[in-house]
Formats: sequence, C-alpha cells, structure tokens
Amino acid sequence: MKTLVPNADLVEKKWWLIDATDQPLGRIATRVATLLRGKHKPQFTPFLDTGDHVVVINAEKVKLTGKKWTDKVYFRHSRFFGSLKATSAQELLEKDPAELIEKAVKGMLPTNKLSRRLIHKVKAYKGTEHPHAAQKLEKYSLTK
Repeated sequence: MKTLVPNADLVEKKWWLIDATDQPLGRIATRVATLLRGKHKPQFTPFLDTGDHVVVINAEKVKLTGKKWTDKVYFRHSRFFGSLKATSAQELLEKDPAELIEKAVKGMLPTNKLSRRLIHKVKAYKGTEHPHAAQKLEKYSLTK
C-alpha cells in the first residue's frame, strides 16, 4: 500500500462566509485558521496549502470578554529607537475592525512561509457588504 501525498492542484478550494456578529474573537480566529490550513479536510498536509478561502463579515460586531477592550494591546515597531507604537483593541476596532480579525487569525497560524501565503486568503469586512458574491460562498456556522 502506498501513501498518497496530495498535490496542491488536486485539492478543491471552497469559499466560506462567517458572520462575526456577537461571536468571541478567539473562536472566530481559531475556526478561520483551521479552514485556512485545511485541517478540516481528510487530505490535510502540513506543508501544502490545502485550505479554503474565508470571508468574515460584520467585523465591527465582534466580542471580547472581560477588560480586553482596554487591556489588550497591539504593538508595532519600525526598528528605529523610540518608534514603538501601542494600540488598544478598542482603538483598533474603531480604526479598522478587519485588521483586528486578521491579526487574531495571523496569531493562530504557524510562523513560516506557508502561513504568510495563507493570511492573504482571509478577507474581513465591516458590515455585510463584500465583493465576493461571484465565488458562491457557503455559510459556515461557528456553533458546530
């Protein structure tokens, strides 16, 4: 019996639609990361892109528990002295709610070349409007 190693061209890619209304940010991020990597498929291979595309709508209605809106801080640095910038989760939600979802999903992916390609397959939008109607999105329920 031979072991089948799937080819990235043979894997069927789907498009999923996730509604983030009143859902915890961590739950959304873990489910999106699972769909992006393809861990829900029987032909999952850790070193190949066997995952699907994910569209997240209503990113501004995501929930965080406790005092995370003020205590959770996102840092960025330009590698020059004194250029450390800090942004709270509340400020990031007001500025760009899609970036809040993308940062959470990026944190759930492994740190390698594949994950840097996978993060481009997640699209998050404020509100219910998105330009991906032609891809025939399937609704994904987070309550599975």
